[in-house]
Amino acid sequence: MSVAIVTGSAGLIGNEAARFFHAKGLEVVGIDNDMRKVFFGDGASTAWSLGRLQADLKGYRHESIDIRDVAAVEALFARLGKAIKVVIHTAAQPSHDWAARDPHTDFTVNANGTLALLEATRKFCPEASFIHCSTNKVYGDTPNRLPLVEQETRWELDPSHPYAAHGIDESMSIDNCMHSLFGVSKAASDLMVQEYGRYFDMKTACFRGGCLTGPNHSGAQLHGFLSYLVKCAVTGDAYTVFGYKGKQVRDNIHSFDLVNAFWHVFQKPRSAEVYNIGGSRHSNCSMIEAIRMCEELTGRPMNTSYAEGNRAGDHIWWISDVRRFQSHYPDWAYTYDVRSILKEIHDAMVERTGK
Repeated sequence: MSVAIVTGSAGLIGNEAARFFHAKGLEVVGIDNDMRKVFFGDGASTAWSLGRLQADLKGYRHESIDIRDVAAVEALFARLGKAIKVVIHTAAQPSHDWAARDPHTDFTVNANGTLALLEATRKFCPEASFIHCSTNKVYGDTPNRLPLVEQETRWELDPSHPYAAHGIDESMSIDNCMHSLFGVSKAASDLMVQEYGRYFDMKTACFRGGCLTGPNHSGAQLHGFLSYLVKCAVTGDAYTVFGYKGKQVRDNIHSFDLVNAFWHVFQKPRSAEVYNIGGSRHSNCSMIEAIRMCEELTGRPMNTSYAEGNRAGDHIWWISDVRRFQSHYPDWAYTYDVRSILKEIHDAMVERTGK
């Protein structure tokens, strides 16, 4: 049996990956110790998601391992050996606000944990594909230097700029900017994944994601933009917009579409690839626009407030240019846009909360 290792398997992308690769016939071994609860509190715990995985996926095997525990990681990889055909690494500390509170934990989870997994892969299953969930935060605040134009409900890029038609591509520098400590720890892991691809000729791919979302997200104020927004819309809880007049723009990709991209890489792996991935021009919105769509879904106004100070290093405008990935994998296509994503999250949140 071919094995897929999925780290962060009870999280949004890990859960989707476990289900997708299981449906394709692989034996899935999940690694998750519910650090999301540690980061963001009881309301962000992924225990409910793990319970569903174990109930739904026949033969799913779970390991409550901290990815920083080199001995435990290597013992698992040694036991499974070359049966491991793909490692899908989604486990992370994902919030730049939280990283500033505890830089040691942020860096060791994101950088050291990734190194432990890469080295275990190299030692015990070097032919396996290693697929890494990176982030567009590796670009730091460089996107904020782009020529932006204020519109009624959003910031937009000057139409004369080369990025305007399709979004930001992988040529943007990750150097000489403010990243947030989270951005630094993720950049370290991103570079390490690339280096293992180049130096050891391993099959690695980094996906520099925009807003990754879907109905299985345990959204919290510090992480999970659309999920937490919809949760507040459904429950009536207060939602705070931080800076940029609420016109900051994000592209949003459904977890299924992202994991489907992982599948295409697994089918035809390359070495040391880097891809910007997100909703692109196909699926994006500003904060104001997202709030209006949520109000349309619930039929009532949201309880929102505005805080003038934006988060340090936060992007004003981000839309991913996904054409590099599409040029390598032309059979991949989107199945969701931002409105269908919000509708699915809303319906799942109503079911989960009973509101």
